[in-house]
Amino acid sequence: MERKICIAIDGPAGAGKSTVARLVASRLGYRYLDTGAMYRALTWQALQNGLDFVDEPALVNLARTADIQLLPTADGSPQVLINGQDVTLPIRSQQVSQHVSLLAKVPGVRREMVQRQRQLAAGGGVVVEGRDIGTRVLPQAELKIFLTASPRVRAARRAAELADRGEAVDVAQLTEEIARRDAMDASREVDPLRPAPDALYLDCSQMSIAEVVEYIVDRARGVK
Repeated sequence: MERKICIAIDGPAGAGKSTVARLVASRLGYRYLDTGAMYRALTWQALQNGLDFVDEPALVNLARTADIQLLPTADGSPQVLINGQDVTLPIRSQQVSQHVSLLAKVPGVRREMVQRQRQLAAGGGVVVEGRDIGTRVLPQAELKIFLTASPRVRAARRAAELADRGEAVDVAQLTEEIARRDAMDASREVDPLRPAPDALYLDCSQMSIAEVVEYIVDRARGVK
């Protein structure tokens, strides 16, 4: 029987991690865990509750008590529920995108999320994507990928996603927002965004999604 490994895919916002991880999981017959969706769901709930994003005790309490579910769907992307409410689409809004890094940098929130994510990934046969998977959540993962692209390319891809949902955005402004989020994620004190020492660094600015997926699948099948 083929050994099922853990695959960690990290990288900055808009690099295509979610799409790539979902497709890699489908190709290998693995489970897919979108950790970013968990942080986005918490951020959405914090906004709904009117929480102040500098109120650490309130944010940690939310992370500790919120019921977050990632349910599989026919296309492999998760249906995201928080406290029983389907937030799959709302968590991809610009408002959530602008606040999620503020929540994600709170140490107590990250501790709660890391514990949950490790439990969900237990047993292998899983593709997990996020910001700190290879460095913090699953440092023992057999294959680690750090997926990135230039801020301009990532902004264009994100703008196309939003346009598909009927949201008009300014690509130049989105590029600036992505660069600011990169800086915030990379400079936070707890679990900053950075490649794991043993991660494969992959700049996909000039690659198609299919090429990135093939690259990762090939390497996953080569892991002994």
